[in-house]
Amino acid sequence: MTQIPRVTTTLLLALAGPALAAESSIKLPTQTILGSNPATAADALPSASSHVDSNAISPFSLGANLSESLQRVPGVLALNRQNYAQDVQISARGFGARAQFGVRGVRLTQDGIPLTMPDGQGQPALFDLDGMQYIDVLRGPLSALYGNASGGIIQGYSAPAPLNPTLDNRSAVGSDGLWRSRLKYGGQHGDLGISSNISRLETDGYRDHSQAQRDLANLRLDWDIDDASTLTLLLNSLDQPETQDPLGLSAAALHEDREQAVARAEQYNTRKTVRHNQAGVNYQRTLANNDQLTLLVYGGERYVQQYLAFTGDDPFAGGGVIELDRRFGGGEIGWLRDTQLLNVPIELAAGLTYGYQGEGRKGFVNNLGRKGDLKRDEFNRVDSKEAYLISTWALTDQWSLTAGVRHSRVEFESEDDFLSDGSDDSGSADYRQTTPALGISYQWSPALTLYAAAGQGFETPTFQELAYRPTGSGLNFALQPSESVNTEIGFKLREGDTRVDAALFYTRVNDEIVTGVEQATTDRSTYANAGKSTRRGLELALEQRLPWDLNAYLAYTYLDAKFDQYSDGNGDDFSGNYLPGVPRHSLYAELAWQPDGGFSTALEAQSLSKRYATDDNQATAPGYAAFNCRAGYRHELGDWALEPFARLDNLTNKEYIGSLIVNGAGARYYEPAPERNWLVGIGVQYQWR
Repeated sequence: MTQIPRVTTTLLLALAGPALAAESSIKLPTQTILGSNPATAADALPSASSHVDSNAISPFSLGANLSESLQRVPGVLALNRQNYAQDVQISARGFGARAQFGVRGVRLTQDGIPLTMPDGQGQPALFDLDGMQYIDVLRGPLSALYGNASGGIIQGYSAPAPLNPTLDNRSAVGSDGLWRSRLKYGGQHGDLGISSNISRLETDGYRDHSQAQRDLANLRLDWDIDDASTLTLLLNSLDQPETQDPLGLSAAALHEDREQAVARAEQYNTRKTVRHNQAGVNYQRTLANNDQLTLLVYGGERYVQQYLAFTGDDPFAGGGVIELDRRFGGGEIGWLRDTQLLNVPIELAAGLTYGYQGEGRKGFVNNLGRKGDLKRDEFNRVDSKEAYLISTWALTDQWSLTAGVRHSRVEFESEDDFLSDGSDDSGSADYRQTTPALGISYQWSPALTLYAAAGQGFETPTFQELAYRPTGSGLNFALQPSESVNTEIGFKLREGDTRVDAALFYTRVNDEIVTGVEQATTDRSTYANAGKSTRRGLELALEQRLPWDLNAYLAYTYLDAKFDQYSDGNGDDFSGNYLPGVPRHSLYAELAWQPDGGFSTALEAQSLSKRYATDDNQATAPGYAAFNCRAGYRHELGDWALEPFARLDNLTNKEYIGSLIVNGAGARYYEPAPERNWLVGIGVQYQWR
């Protein structure tokens, strides 16, 4: 199967191939649909980046949550909330830490298809981890070239179809009634490559009232049309019915019983149903002059019904049952050229993108778990139009420059169909921003690369954050985008069995979007703009191969994130306080042993320092260190392969807080992690030869 470049919403930021001293140029950041050799893909990128290969995506684990693999990425905090109604909690250098569900401030894509909507809200449950070949994570100034809400980029790349048809099943059972099974098929049939999988997850949940079922299906078809063009079709589906939501716990409830659900969760039967279907087509053609033209088109639908923990029958409450019926789609056309300017080899990328999100939003009274009278009815839409131009310059054999600019226009519009007194809650907002970025790298030696970068970024509020005003009804169009200035210096060392990545960064944010004043009787949040905030820190990743088939890995992050100027609507001054939900220190370490013969095992450690739960820094989650172990064995017998595995998490049975609901309603901030828990499973594979 021919390997083909692919574009995502920027065409650009996963740089392919470092510029070695003997090379005369550096390749512009093209991406591939069918998989590539990414081992050196980001070495020349003048920005912090991490590569997570397939061995680390599901290292004898459940294989269902992005937090399982992203915990090893410095600068990124990926936490399993033990609540499938709210999904994994992900932030990068503090961007996105405020998110009470879904992902904000961090863009998600897989195989060219954005998993972040035009308004900036992402859904990590949509990642096809079963078909994933590797994940690239980008932080720092160059990530701003992705446009709105790009404090960090998480990009998934699916594996190409195997040459020989292959069928495999992987099933696992674990604590709290956990069960997951997936069936996967892949094969090359002439010029057509087929990769597909289906899976089901069921769990009773660690806490009361947290039962969940999740079904996923994914299909990718890769077609080599001719020597110059290729076409890829992607289909994805998620069905997650009636997922129970136990809500966050207060400090008193946590001390009383960490496994309990909030009483209001039982009373109002808090739960969420999600159905999501999408399709994408990616076409790429090499022109006669070796220019590359790419065209990406995608679209889909998403339905959400959520029962909240209150009636919502007050005049401006908008209901305690939310129904969202969304249609979304978009596309990108990109152009790539190698050329020279002033006798300097350069590579240029330019493109246009468009994204659309149209959503019918209704609110109903929650009559103790049953849908009541209509309280809200509106149609909301977002249009995102962007243009970008990026270049890489091979200034000398050692110096290279990456420079780019992206212009974004994001338009929000709401049509109120509920009020009819001539003063309805319709409205609109139009946000425009141009985000430049510049990075330079210097190849000190074949093993060591130094770099520096600077850039501007911005983040609009999502429709969910605009949905409610602090007082009255209608969208909160007073909420403004946040703007950031990002700088970074770092180095990347590749010397024999040693790999080191280190970065120092400094970020200033104006109009930081924060969770506003909460109503103690509801689980509904409003949002506001803080004045200014600063993030400064250090990221370090170290991998070292050791004797006796041992491999050591360490990822450490120091992040000092504070409000410089921030007074809330009540006149309270939080200037100088730490950003809630952001630990100052985070660490992941792993010692793995993989001798010849198919057996492997590892000891893992994860540690977070104290985190604040509120803007006033009065509520905290203590720091912790947790230890896990895993083991597995792969045995091949003719056309068959067997892979039994097991893992034990939280070996010391420690009680700690897994994640926080920042400024949560009713002081219910805490989502506890399970004590000691287990998982066992087996993979069975058959290949036709």
